[in-house]
Amino acid sequence: MKNSTPITQDQIAEYSRAYSADATAQILTNAFSKTGMGNLAYNPVAAKKMQFRFSIDIKTMPATNQKSSGRCWLFAATNVLRERIAKQCNMDNFELSQSYLAFWDKFERCNYYFETIIDTAKLPADDRTVSYLVGTGVFDGGQWDMFVNIVRKYGIVPKDAMPETEQTSSTGNLNNHLNRYLKVVAIRLRKMIAEGADEAAIDAEKKTALAKIYRFLCMCYGEPPKEFDFEYTDKESKLHREPGYTPMTYFEKYVGTYLDDYVSIINAPTVDKPYDAVYTVKYLGNVVGANPILYLNLELEEFKSIVLQQLKDGEIVWFGSDCGKFGDGAAKSWDDASWNHEALTGFELTLNKADSLDYHESQMNHAMVITGVNIDEATGRPNRWKIENSWGSDGANGGYHMASDTWFDRYVYQAVVNKKYLGEKSKLLKKKPKVLDPWDPMGSLAD
Repeated sequence: MKNSTPITQDQIAEYSRAYSADATAQILTNAFSKTGMGNLAYNPVAAKKMQFRFSIDIKTMPATNQKSSGRCWLFAATNVLRERIAKQCNMDNFELSQSYLAFWDKFERCNYYFETIIDTAKLPADDRTVSYLVGTGVFDGGQWDMFVNIVRKYGIVPKDAMPETEQTSSTGNLNNHLNRYLKVVAIRLRKMIAEGADEAAIDAEKKTALAKIYRFLCMCYGEPPKEFDFEYTDKESKLHREPGYTPMTYFEKYVGTYLDDYVSIINAPTVDKPYDAVYTVKYLGNVVGANPILYLNLELEEFKSIVLQQLKDGEIVWFGSDCGKFGDGAAKSWDDASWNHEALTGFELTLNKADSLDYHESQMNHAMVITGVNIDEATGRPNRWKIENSWGSDGANGGYHMASDTWFDRYVYQAVVNKKYLGEKSKLLKKKPKVLDPWDPMGSLAD
């Protein structure tokens, strides 16, 4: 490094004198020795504003539980669909099988993974794209459009038709074994292509691998049902039985073309993503040949306004955010004002939303459902949002959470809304999307 400056003993002596003379630092040194930093940063005065009351509060069913898995996107998406089905059947509690969808997503994504390996086979192993693909592998995360691709191809089933297993609820071992095998096959495919193997041989190798993967997934999930009977009890305690469904006929009856009307909007204020434009992410997907992942990037106020309109019309909203920032596990809330990390540490820690994305301080890592909002009477603007999570029903508010509006502004990146709320901007969806790099933070929810 040119013009580098090493730390000197005089500097250290100066820093030591300053620390010794800093009364606040001495108090915090004592506090840090016995108390967790998280609790010390808590601001109870600000936290009092986080009351679990909402002027728009859409009645929804009990919270679900993804347990020790990364299937939040599937739980959030099925939580949206189950409200539609429950309303048609007059039920007060109901779940779709997340395991059924996770099985087909995992299987399809392995095929998608092999196709990306074949597509990049002539690049060196240390190429950034190859390194990213191999390092990322196939895990539990996903995107709204990936959910749509799966249900359009395989349909849906009630949870009774394909319940949870130990492996679906705790996917660590499943994913580790699967990804080790994917690397073995990736090496084999790249070697075959380097040695000039023809397309038929490569396809045969891939099909052999997929057969083994199907067997393994069936052992973990159980084999997906081909037919089932739909039994349920309505709000009047009357038992209903509808026999002879396939997953597709069930989907066609209870969902139909509903999903066709919905699109992902994002708020990503980075220089590489101008507003009012459509984006996709290279090599992000699950079903080969299906529709690509699409996002329409909108300014924050327009983004929030559309989410608010959908809630006002009585419809809940699937969304993606960074749930790792400013959370209070006991209160089931996210609020940046409730925690003063800068005062605690002495560091300047606040980044704007664009810098947080560009410098990897924040990215989407969890999908949930917005089911309500509180509008401040004085300003006419939202000040907190009600959230249906998928972390079980224990604790405060039966597993439902809340987020402050300032947290929403900083850490909510994506929402799925009806196209009708886009107005004239719905025409933008017909434009050719700009292709983002595979490691772009807008694709991070699928990792």
